[in-house]
Amino acid sequence: MSADVAIVGAGAAGLAAAIFTRRLNRQVRVVLLDGARRPGAKILVSGGGRCNVTNVRVTEQDFAGGSRDGVRQVLRALPVSATVAFFRELGVPLHEEEHGKLFPDSNRARDVLDALLQEGDRLGVERLDDHRVLAVSRQHQEFALETNRRTLSAGRLVLATGGQSIPKSGSDGAGWNFAKDLGHTIVPPVPALVPLLLDSASPLSHAELSGVSHDVEITAWLAGRVATRVTGSLLWTHFGISGPAALDVSRHWTRAAAEKLDIRLTLNVCPGCTFDSLDGRLVDLIGSRPRASLQTLLASLIPSAVASALLKAVGIEEGQISGALTRDRRRTLTHALVEWTLPVVGTRGYNYAEVTAGGVNFAEINPRTMESRRCPGLFLVGEILDVDGRLGGFNFQWAWSSAMVSARALAHSPAPRAQGRFSG
Repeated sequence: MSADVAIVGAGAAGLAAAIFTRRLNRQVRVVLLDGARRPGAKILVSGGGRCNVTNVRVTEQDFAGGSRDGVRQVLRALPVSATVAFFRELGVPLHEEEHGKLFPDSNRARDVLDALLQEGDRLGVERLDDHRVLAVSRQHQEFALETNRRTLSAGRLVLATGGQSIPKSGSDGAGWNFAKDLGHTIVPPVPALVPLLLDSASPLSHAELSGVSHDVEITAWLAGRVATRVTGSLLWTHFGISGPAALDVSRHWTRAAAEKLDIRLTLNVCPGCTFDSLDGRLVDLIGSRPRASLQTLLASLIPSAVASALLKAVGIEEGQISGALTRDRRRTLTHALVEWTLPVVGTRGYNYAEVTAGGVNFAEINPRTMESRRCPGLFLVGEILDVDGRLGGFNFQWAWSSAMVSARALAHSPAPRAQGRFSG
């Protein structure tokens, strides 16, 4: 059995690559294989079951891992406007929500998946569900794929197997082994967009703050220097921290920790404020209300529960009269407000990670085609690559855009050789 293009993995990137390839050239025979009996499980659980399809504004600045020039080239192949138009054509109009997130009007991830599957069927994509690929090899000018049910060959091979995030959806990292066997380097994978675990012995008790959500700024310090800053909502939990700010900064911690680098995260509960600006603000507040308690004054800046927890953490009584606070104690409090060290001890792992950081080295891929620089005829798209975006629909956009780049190259494959269709 043979095909012009075999795509391994029927997730977002694999489905899109199959659809775009057939749209561009109906003569190219495309076979899409997936180990699950029902593909697209990760699409269904994304965005709380609503599927955050993309974002109103996506640039290379929203991604880490691969080179920004290369990521920019890929994103330009299918910009957000074209993505929105594509889903509208499929009968899935999108609407904008907070922070530019674009969701289907129906608020159903199932509608996104069904639309992709139906479009693939309409275009004649030959889908082989429950066909787990066990091994891949290059033989002469073709690829040989061994599955749990049959073997087949293809002139072009696309790996769209994803990473290891949310393993219950079928993401097991097998694609990295295939890529490695075909000559690729794998950047050691780590969980990303993942909640962080904090030391329970910290003076600032995350357990006592569990359920509190507020805007913050988190800074990642690498070897004593600022590596990145993220702002957004933070959610305190019984295990540590979650919410957009924690998830967005997590990949920087997990990557540095995996490489045994000196990484430190600090929390600013008054985002936008520096030490000097906040200290001046406290001086003004204390001057205007010297008889008020410090807890009352701080509660005008941050959630009351966070104010109480921080005062306790630095050893100041909640009922402390603000006017009696010494200069040194005030400055200690200010420092705690703008640069509290978060005692991160780990993450909740791949079961709770929304994406994987690491994977096939993006430098080994041609961003104009998504074809391997190491193995001609091999293409790689989506999360299998060492490119990961921040929270908000960016990783789905990477899937759609990288799929389009590969499709434009695959559509110009040599003339079809195979006849007939595969049977289930």
